[in-house]
Amino acid sequence: MGGTESSISEPGSPSNRECETSRQNLSECKVWRNPLNLFRGAEYRRYTWVTGKEPLTYYDMNLSAQDHQTFFTCDTDFLRPSDTVMQKAWRERNPPARIKAAYQALELNNDCATAYVLLAEEEATTIVDAERLFKQALKAGETIYKRSQQCQHQSPQHEAQLRRDTNVLVYIKRRLAMCARKLGRIREAVKIMRDLMKEFPPLTMLNIHENLLESLLELQAYADVQAVLAKYDDISLPKSAAICYTAALLKTRTVSDKFSPETASRRGLSTAEISAVEAIHRAVEFNPHVPKYLLEMKSLILPPEHILKRGDSEAVAYAFFHLQHWKRIEGALNLLQCTWEGTFRMIPYPLEKGHLFYPYPSCTETADRELLPTFHHVSVYPKKELPFFIHFTAGLCSSTAMIALLTHQFPEIMGVFAKAVSMISRTCIEYL
Repeated sequence: MGGTESSISEPGSPSNRECETSRQNLSECKVWRNPLNLFRGAEYRRYTWVTGKEPLTYYDMNLSAQDHQTFFTCDTDFLRPSDTVMQKAWRERNPPARIKAAYQALELNNDCATAYVLLAEEEATTIVDAERLFKQALKAGETIYKRSQQCQHQSPQHEAQLRRDTNVLVYIKRRLAMCARKLGRIREAVKIMRDLMKEFPPLTMLNIHENLLESLLELQAYADVQAVLAKYDDISLPKSAAICYTAALLKTRTVSDKFSPETASRRGLSTAEISAVEAIHRAVEFNPHVPKYLLEMKSLILPPEHILKRGDSEAVAYAFFHLQHWKRIEGALNLLQCTWEGTFRMIPYPLEKGHLFYPYPSCTETADRELLPTFHHVSVYPKKELPFFIHFTAGLCSSTAMIALLTHQFPEIMGVFAKAVSMISRTCIEYL
């Protein structure tokens, strides 16, 4: 559900280093579940009704199907007929067939929490309807979870069942928090997220703290945002665009209202401004696609259900939810616009080397094209730009070679052409 990040290994032989590089590239290009993914029925499907475009790719939906099977099923499902039906439902590709299977599961067991989850995600056409179904799922899920807790030590199968029921309960509470956030009940959403993080600390892979960060920014509770960052913006923990850009936003907030490029060029940057610029450079190095969306140089689309860290998909997902927070802070986007491109002067060849992070992975374009819809122009970054003299030298050599070839093939014609050029040049010089 979460994905993994590569860790730094001890240097070894060249072959070992090649293997480490290969493993790092695979890890860098691993897709992660989008912690703020939208609701299929209430949001993605409504977009399709209005525009006629499919916001999700088959690859993205297939990854979600795998997540659901991992998250909501276990080896003991055959013991409960409703769970057996839901196990088939999560594997079903056709949405109407999945919804039909969920109703069949509810006929067999009115307390089937996963059936309510599926209906809330896919059948509900509004957030209010989704929240109502998730509340029914919560009631059923809590009952099943308490029952599983009592039986967890009886056998390994019961332990597996408890893990599954825990996953279901956490998922339901998290989605209820997201419903509250979308319906404007921000403080309620924050409370649910904080309680989840306290009650289930091992489930950090779900990145609930990113949901919490976004809600706290909406409340403009910047001290609380800083406290969350202090815990999760750690060198030993996986990074994300949400972590890096939120840290940059907080430092930008302290200086952006008084920042002026003309004044800064005249007197130089203050200590606080240098800190803010360094935070922006750090964020841009991690994901260089984000600024174009924040500065509205590229149009946004609905974020996918899965993202590739440091890729365009992550940039879309971050900007979709956080653009409003950057706009709210006066001068923040102005400071970003003035400074973000400086990152590439510090790291001229980011595919070969990095500064604060690993070199930018070269596989992001391929993975992002699988995750993002075809009507979206995928951002390919960074592009190598050769110096002017290399282009000039290449053009000069090519022209010389072409003239030599034509002279060899057509000596008479080229002789006449050369005399004509010579006469024209002499006339122009005499005229001047």
